[in-house]
Amino acid sequence: MRSVWLPLVVSAVLVATAAADDQKKDPGRIGNRDVGGGINFYSLEKERALGKQLAEEVERQARLSDDPILSEYINRIGQNLVRNSDARYPFTFRVIEADQPNAFALPGGYIFVHTGLIKMADEEAELAAAMAHEIAHVAARHMTRQATKSQLLSLATVPLSVLLGGWAGYGARQAAGAALPFAALRFSRQDESEADLLGIQYAYAAGYDPAAAIVLFEKLGSLERQQPGWMGRLLSTHPPSGARLANVQRQIEKLLPARPEYVVNTSTYMEIRERVFQSQDETRGKTQGEQPVLRTHPSASGDGPSETGPVIRRRDRVE
Repeated sequence: MRSVWLPLVVSAVLVATAAADDQKKDPGRIGNRDVGGGINFYSLEKERALGKQLAEEVERQARLSDDPILSEYINRIGQNLVRNSDARYPFTFRVIEADQPNAFALPGGYIFVHTGLIKMADEEAELAAAMAHEIAHVAARHMTRQATKSQLLSLATVPLSVLLGGWAGYGARQAAGAALPFAALRFSRQDESEADLLGIQYAYAAGYDPAAAIVLFEKLGSLERQQPGWMGRLLSTHPPSGARLANVQRQIEKLLPARPEYVVNTSTYMEIRERVFQSQDETRGKTQGEQPVLRTHPSASGDGPSETGPVIRRRDRVE
């Protein structure tokens, strides 16, 4: 009997997986598809609670921005992207004052953006691309799915007598240590590729030029080549290689219908970016006992966007 049913079960799983993968490539179904399917020991409620616990720990250790204007802006951009995603629960966005151009996600919709990322991203679409990538990790439930895989692997070391004696007891002990070492979990290459795929769709659905993701990847790669190791774990596992960039470019051209125009930048972003640079200068001035020095950046020049609205243009595809 087992030999008869096993192939059928495997076949059904493969068919379901293929169907889910096809949905992930259809931006027209955003919000009406399950991109976070698969074996997962964490319910949505448990995942949200776990994320809250981890986020509180981050907030105790990190230097959060106290600029309400900056925080409101990041939240507004983030919530717009979330509305155009497959996420299933509310998101919370926080800004960390740190030079490293980074953003990271925690389970349950907690996203942290470094001010260093704002300084690196010359245009709002680049910042949105990075945030959309992190939202994609959450929507696809990569963190708890990775944690589930780790727990499944750990079952191999559990004595058979324990398993036969009761799964409930073992599950309770696992749940007691719910805040397992997520910091030690790294996204797989498949997870990163999926976040790339979903991220460009979310940015596109929100009206941004999806090619901005490629521009940002190129900047991160260039920085890492200039200062090896400075980016740390951000690029250590899956750097923005030429193959990865080429794959994102193919996905943009194949899956996202060309539009006559995209939002690339806004005057609001220019002002926010200037606030970040100015705050940094003021902090350095106070530290060195000097008067704050205002800096002028290329993005604030006369060639930038007007003060009346967003810059909307068709960006040439990256070859």
